[in-house]
Amino acid sequence: MLSIIILNYNTFDLTCQCIESIYEETKNVDFEIIIVDNASTVDDSDKFLELFPKIKLVKNTENRGFAGGCNDGIKIAKGDTILLLNSDTKLLNDAISITYDFLNTHPNVGIVTCRLENEDGSPQNNCQAFPKIKNILIELFRIHKLLPHKRVANILYGPYPDYSTIAYPHWVWGTFFMFPKKLLNIFPNQLLPETFWMYVEDMQWCWLSRKSGYDVAIVPNGKVLHYGGKNHSEVAKNMINENFLRFLDMYYNKMHAWIIIRLLKILEWSQWRKWFAKNK
Repeated sequence: MLSIIILNYNTFDLTCQCIESIYEETKNVDFEIIIVDNASTVDDSDKFLELFPKIKLVKNTENRGFAGGCNDGIKIAKGDTILLLNSDTKLLNDAISITYDFLNTHPNVGIVTCRLENEDGSPQNNCQAFPKIKNILIELFRIHKLLPHKRVANILYGPYPDYSTIAYPHWVWGTFFMFPKKLLNIFPNQLLPETFWMYVEDMQWCWLSRKSGYDVAIVPNGKVLHYGGKNHSEVAKNMINENFLRFLDMYYNKMHAWIIIRLLKILEWSQWRKWFAKNK
């Protein structure tokens, strides 16, 4: 059985659309849907039960963030497999059955995701590599232009893969994040770490999973429309940057982290300069 956990915070219409797409597209998996309302300030979350009487509803009295809200759903989940699914998504096919079957036939895989698409059908860059000095230098000096595309995709991920074949990136977004419930045994209290309230938590979960010997995979035959994943507010950008620096501080030695931070700043400046020269 699969437990699908969807966090809702002031996204009632989107969440309803997400739920409807699950019921419409999912054919070959026994599942339950758990909606965790993170103290929404608009719309009564009880309306979910009126529209979808089979779901389970968790009503938080405070916004517990992404990690905390997901754990609140996990605590009542009955399935042996968990899917964390963003409310701003819509299944385009039976992505849940496709990834569920893959996970159950690949015991070495601890986390699996699918192809996330923009409204125009283009893929989102939901597969990423952990920061490495070598990788940053490859981009900074544009060495990737000299390498075979497939090799670049398997080193750098991000925008480089074509998102049409099964791959094993370092980490994936929490937008569509499926894992066996037994994976929680590697974490304290058998729950996902809540180190980060929002953003970078998915990177941490994949880091710890890989350190425990599990692979992370994308199965692009499963397709999901994701309305987010484009632009972040300044507040979100600042939170991402702060959490990323904290991640480096937690898992990298100080000299390694210092070099990565400075190289990334140089890379960012280089990319901005190229954009400006092209668009001025």
